[in-house]
Amino acid sequence: MKPKFRIATAAVAIALATAGCSAATTSTSSKDPGVSKQADEALAEIQGQVLSKGPNGEEPESADAAELTADEVSKVKAMNATAAIVMHYGGNDWATAQIAGLKSEFTKLGITLIANTDANFKPDLQVSQLQTVMTKKPDIVVSIPTDPVATASAYKAAAAAGAKLVFMDNVPNGMTAGKDYVSDVSADNYGNGVVSAYEMVKALGGQGKIGAIFHQADFFVTKQRYQGFTDTIKKFPKIKIVATTGIAGPDFAGQAQVAASAMLTKHPDLAGIWGVWDVPAEGIMAAARAAGNQNLKIATEDLGTNVAIALAKNKLVVGLGAQRPFDQGVTEAKLGALALLGKSTPAYVAVPALPVDHSNVLKAWQQVYHAAPPASVADSFQK
Repeated sequence: MKPKFRIATAAVAIALATAGCSAATTSTSSKDPGVSKQADEALAEIQGQVLSKGPNGEEPESADAAELTADEVSKVKAMNATAAIVMHYGGNDWATAQIAGLKSEFTKLGITLIANTDANFKPDLQVSQLQTVMTKKPDIVVSIPTDPVATASAYKAAAAAGAKLVFMDNVPNGMTAGKDYVSDVSADNYGNGVVSAYEMVKALGGQGKIGAIFHQADFFVTKQRYQGFTDTIKKFPKIKIVATTGIAGPDFAGQAQVAASAMLTKHPDLAGIWGVWDVPAEGIMAAARAAGNQNLKIATEDLGTNVAIALAKNKLVVGLGAQRPFDQGVTEAKLGALALLGKSTPAYVAVPALPVDHSNVLKAWQQVYHAAPPASVADSFQK
C-alpha cells in the first residue's frame, strides 16, 4: 500500500492564524495587499495536500494505491467482467468527467459497462434504478448515493448479491469499507472549501460583507465544502458572512439565483457570494447580472464550463477549488478491478484540490478534464 497523504493541519493552522491576525491589524483601505499575499502563501502551502478525512473519519490515501500491475490487468481482462454506474445526477461537467474517466479505464481493463443511470438527485428514483441495474448482475457498481439513509438498504442488497461497490464521495449509512463496499473515492472537499475561501479573501483584499449559498441536504461532501469555507473565512475578522441560504434542488441554478437576488436586495453593500459548486454559482452570476452588479465577487468549487468562461473573462467569478473528476473515475474503476482479484484496497482515496483563478484557468481545464478547453472557454480568455 502506498503512503498516506500528509494532513497539513499544522502548517495550515499557522497560515490561517497569521492571516487572521494580519486581517485584524492591517490597513482599512478597500483592499489589503498584505492579506492577499498571505492568502496566496496559504494556497501554495496546501498545494498537493489533502485536508479532508473520509466520511467515517478515515485517513486519506493517494490514488497510487489503486495501481494494477500488467499481470493483474491481464487477469482482469480474462474475467470478462461487467460494471454499472449509478449516478446521483448527471447534469454537470463534473458528472460527465467522472463517467468519462470510468469508461476510459473500464475499456482498458476489458470490463463491459452495462448500465449508466441518472437519478436527478431523487433518492427513490436512485433506489429503483439500482434495483433494476442489479437484475443484470453487474460485477462492479460505481455509485454516489443521493441520500445516505434513504438509499442504504438498496446498496446493502446490492452488496449481498455479490456486486463490488465503489463509492464516489458519499457512503450509505451502516456500511463498512472492506466488508460491505470496496472503497470511497473523493476530491478533497474540505480542502476545496478552504481554497475557495482564500480565493474570496484575495479578491476582497481581506474585508467586506459576503453571503453563502450551501447545499441543504445530508450530503457529506457538500457539507465538508461549506465547513472548509466558513472555517477559513472566520480567520479573517474583517470579512463578515451576513447571509446564508440552503438550496435543495433539483433546480440548483434557479434556486441559487433566487437566493442570491434576495441577498443582494437585503444587503446592497454585499461584496461577494460563495456557491457550493459551479451550478449554483451560475445562478449567483445570473442574479448579479440581473441586478446590474458586475463588481460582485463569486467563489465556488468545480470547474464547469460557465464558471470557467467567467474566470477566463475575469468577470464575477474570482476563483474556485477544482476537483479532478476524470482522475477520480479512473481510480474508481481500478479499485473495482482490484476487488475482483481479491486484493486489499484502501477505505478512502482522496485527490487534492486544485486552486483555479483567471491566471491558470486554461491550464487547469486540461488538468481537470484531460482535454483542451473548449472554444467557448479558450476564446473568452482576456489577457
